[in-house]
Amino acid sequence: MKKLLTIFSISFLLVACGSSTKTSADLAVSTPIETSIDLTKVTNDQVPVVINPGRFTVETVTYRLPKVVQGTYSVSDFGKYVDDFKAYNYEGIEIAANKVDTNTWTVSGATNLDYITYNVNDTFDVETSGGIGGDTPFSPAGTNIEPDNYVLNLHGFIGYFDSLKNNQYKLDVTAPSDFVRTSALQNVAEKTSEDGKSITTSYFAPRYFDITDNPMMYGNLDVETFEVGGIKVVLSVYSPNQTHTAKQIGETMKTMMQAQKAYLGDINSTPRYDIYLYLSRGDADSPKGFGALEHHTSTVVVMPEAIPDAALAESMVDVVSHEFFHIVTPLSVHSEDVHYFDYNNPTFSKHLWMYEGVTEYFATLFQVDQDLISEQEFYTKILGKIQSASGMNDTMSFTIMSENVLDEPYASQYYNVYQKGALIGMCIDILLREESNGNRGILSLMKQLSSKYGKDKPFVDDNLIDEITDMTYPSVGEFLQTHVVGDVPINYNEFFAKVGLEIGESKVETNYIQNDGALIFGANQEKGTIHFNGLVAQNSFWHDNGVLPNDVVKSVDGEEVTMMTANSVFQKVMMWQPGKEITMVLDRDGKEVVIETTVETSYTIGKTLVSNPNATEAQLSLRKAWLKG
Repeated sequence: MKKLLTIFSISFLLVACGSSTKTSADLAVSTPIETSIDLTKVTNDQVPVVINPGRFTVETVTYRLPKVVQGTYSVSDFGKYVDDFKAYNYEGIEIAANKVDTNTWTVSGATNLDYITYNVNDTFDVETSGGIGGDTPFSPAGTNIEPDNYVLNLHGFIGYFDSLKNNQYKLDVTAPSDFVRTSALQNVAEKTSEDGKSITTSYFAPRYFDITDNPMMYGNLDVETFEVGGIKVVLSVYSPNQTHTAKQIGETMKTMMQAQKAYLGDINSTPRYDIYLYLSRGDADSPKGFGALEHHTSTVVVMPEAIPDAALAESMVDVVSHEFFHIVTPLSVHSEDVHYFDYNNPTFSKHLWMYEGVTEYFATLFQVDQDLISEQEFYTKILGKIQSASGMNDTMSFTIMSENVLDEPYASQYYNVYQKGALIGMCIDILLREESNGNRGILSLMKQLSSKYGKDKPFVDDNLIDEITDMTYPSVGEFLQTHVVGDVPINYNEFFAKVGLEIGESKVETNYIQNDGALIFGANQEKGTIHFNGLVAQNSFWHDNGVLPNDVVKSVDGEEVTMMTANSVFQKVMMWQPGKEITMVLDRDGKEVVIETTVETSYTIGKTLVSNPNATEAQLSLRKAWLKG
């Protein structure tokens, strides 16, 4: 999972992932659980679902919707979007069903249970903060129900019986015949209604995990298919105003994924990979949590539709490359907590530094390795992560945080897995290159772990660091024990020195809301206003246009700016591109100031990585091995 956080507050604006076995006593015959979702019978923005589990041989059974789904590291409580839960016997008579908690129902008299029914509300139109610090699922893990689009993250519609998570599932999805439908689940049959107005598609899932692991998208979709290194890639795009096309985005994705495959080399892959992109209108009922959620063979992405083409391409490279690299970890290398995931009462691995951090590092490093970005652009990304990590708790054990990620004070530190977690990966990579004279790096370590374990064999969580130490060098084990298990902050200068780099200051490109990562706006809670702070003087665009510290922002391009509207307005400001005509109205000591200008690239004085003029040949050689494999 990768989140692009978009919450504006007083001080910051951030732009940004027990075993169950079948019990024979519960079923007389182990048959597929028959499930159906009917998109032609939506009423009051609710989709009807029917679950037929086969015949039980026990009197009471438990049915659940997931509390937590894999890859989110947060509570989603999909049961709270379920209404009118009912159970029926073989005579068609309703029987007792008791709601135990938010996500759980028990059915009495289960030996005579024929099927259950319920209606599902979607999550997109009730989001308050996109699942980031709010009480709704992170948007790419959520669901959408509207006349021309359905985001079917199936964990939001289909649940499981406690003892039957390993049973096969047969899923029927009925939809209007003119809908485009995409899913990587095995399609076993299609049936058109007699009047030709609807088509029922039947899918097969080997177990409940495959239900949760294979999202679908139905409706007015733009679809492009291409091949990368033997992988069939299917890109499904929903752009409500046809602002962006699958063809345009597909060209970027193909170039990126070709580079990823070249970087990964012989790591096992999947024959098909699906990318589902939902572009948000940006209104009150639209999803607000931008980013992506990984699955074994697909990813669901949510982005703002108003984003310019170039910015969308850059964001898609960042988030989709991250999700695609999850085929390495946790999909190929993972602990028992992941392999035997409990959707209702999950335990979490200690190794988010690897699952999300190393994945994020790969998604950053491969771009310079494959010449998609320059070395200087790579350095800028790395320094950005150092700056972001500096705003988090740098004296917190990463393994303790990971294991307790649902609880405070650890939950609020989750974002650091993409920052310090990636930097941990970088440090290990440099150590491995140094110890092996440039021949080994973190990618070769992950290949070695993947070869030992793989998608069907989990590792023991407490043993991983010892195993990595045995596979590599004592210095790697010491680093992990000190800076990942331990709580000692990392001195990144020591690692940059190994590759002949040092941190210096120079003129750097920035954006229109920050100076090299530092926000140039403040907020007055009492008045509910947003103002420029003192840092605006160091932002070339605003300084050149006469903006002064303490100028209150009244409106941007006609949109009023308040504490309530700032998030959506400044998302758009963040995406400005040079050449755009803009109008900003300011309040300066009670006087109105209007700025009408054309956007230009903005610069500030910031930190950057530069080559040490006294770097040795050994350091330069190590840098080359680090950046170019």
